[in-house]
Amino acid sequence: MATTSQATPPYAPPHAGEDTADRWARLDHAHVWHPFTDMHRWREQPPLIVDRAEGFDLIDPKGKRYLDGVSSLWCNVHGHRHPHLDQAIRDQLDRAAHTTLLGLASPPSIELAARLVDLVNARLDPNNTQPNCRLERVFYTDAGATAVEVALKMAVGYWAHRGHPRKHRLIALGGAYHGDTAGSMSVGFSPRFHGPFESMTFEVQRIAAPDPLRSPAARDQPCPADGCATCTHLAHAPTPTDPLPGALPGAGALPGNRVWPSECPRKQRAILNHAEQELRAALTQDDGRVAAVVVEPVMQGAAGMIAQPPGFLRMVRALCDAHGALLICDEVATGFGRTGTLFACEHENVTPDILCLAKGLTGGYLPLAVTMCTAEVEAAFADPQGDNRLYHGHTYTGNALGCAVALASLDLWEPHPRKSDDASIGLLPEAQRAWSPPDLLRHIEASANLLADKLNALRGCPAVLDVRQRGLMIGVELAPSPKAPDAPESPDVTGLPAAPNSPAQHVCLALLEQGVWLRPLGDVVILMPPPAMGHDDLARMCDAVVEQILKLC
Repeated sequence: MATTSQATPPYAPPHAGEDTADRWARLDHAHVWHPFTDMHRWREQPPLIVDRAEGFDLIDPKGKRYLDGVSSLWCNVHGHRHPHLDQAIRDQLDRAAHTTLLGLASPPSIELAARLVDLVNARLDPNNTQPNCRLERVFYTDAGATAVEVALKMAVGYWAHRGHPRKHRLIALGGAYHGDTAGSMSVGFSPRFHGPFESMTFEVQRIAAPDPLRSPAARDQPCPADGCATCTHLAHAPTPTDPLPGALPGAGALPGNRVWPSECPRKQRAILNHAEQELRAALTQDDGRVAAVVVEPVMQGAAGMIAQPPGFLRMVRALCDAHGALLICDEVATGFGRTGTLFACEHENVTPDILCLAKGLTGGYLPLAVTMCTAEVEAAFADPQGDNRLYHGHTYTGNALGCAVALASLDLWEPHPRKSDDASIGLLPEAQRAWSPPDLLRHIEASANLLADKLNALRGCPAVLDVRQRGLMIGVELAPSPKAPDAPESPDVTGLPAAPNSPAQHVCLALLEQGVWLRPLGDVVILMPPPAMGHDDLARMCDAVVEQILKLC
């Protein structure tokens, strides 16, 4: 093993004339390996270092503020340093920071599990029409990938313990991303991300992502009113008069001169019909062998915000039921208000057999994830006549600090009056509600409409191929270059890191100068603001995005 000539001191002092920010930058370049990052390019320039954060601002060592336009990688909900969340962690520290759930139980994990069961089922099945489908059991892990990993084991193990070991195959969507552990890589395989590790993955059957720019079914469908064959040019047409039933907030075309491919009713119908045929064929081909279908409901996030047509999730649920397969919904990114409802599955009144939650579960404070399932699924692992237990766990499973702050985050989802001195659930003191709208879901609805209105300014821009929005999850896909006005053929192009000189990367770098932090996915500019962000901040962020994109037109 190579050794250095001089031992690294226990504390790295600054070099002569070096300020704190420069020292941090030097040490970062010397020692920190950043995720999903070309480290050669990273070390060519000083990093943007977040020294502290406040509200919806990230603050660098020199005090410059940047709006957190991607919710610190899609997890922050209520803002940074929220007094109610901070206090919940301090209070739990006075009791216990962590104790294991292996052979022990802890009050925060008990309370959170019970509260999630009540909340999730009340949202997904408010009239309790399917009591046997209630998600009654909660398994804790620490990240979205591990939540999915457990879900896969639950599904395959369920069938094995029920006497059907041949039911072990999985079906997933093309372009899906479910994390970077072995099982999660398998169901969300990306050649660019996971190619070197393909030998670590298992075979998964895939159906095409419902991508309106690349699906052959969508390309064959002209837009209403103007007959445009690709929907990638100016339509100069009125808003379509035949929207699909159950259209989602922010998904329908608004008055303007162009219909985005993702909101074109004919394309949506064609994509939905094609997906149904493809999934039915996959389930029939492997009839009796499919353990589960895995989907990100409503919006495929890391694929570049691929918006599923209305009815897609209901269709998947119906086909799973017809063919005896479990449905796993990965709401790691879509959960906790991102799509306009608390959980994305609410849009289509679907309750999955297994549900994965993470990211916004703790308000973006601490790593915590849950995999929820029906009592029936858990019962397969609790056979008193055998050892069917689920052999899976993590050191920090059900961490007390994480569970405590998750409970505090759920407090802020409860509607509460503007003024109150009552610190009970739903009645938080003024100081503790610093950035908490009195009704967060109504606030999100208004925020989604505000963003949709402002993004209408892009409808005349030929550099924009599509704007895909579900609530506060937004992807603005740009043409790779002015000389290439059509969408690239590659189905996973939007899952790739942005090229150094890509238009999306150029837009996001320019936004930094305006104090807005966004991170592109390939040719897609991603907007994913914290659900509680105020409308003034949202307007400033979106105005800056539109201004920079219009410079490309």
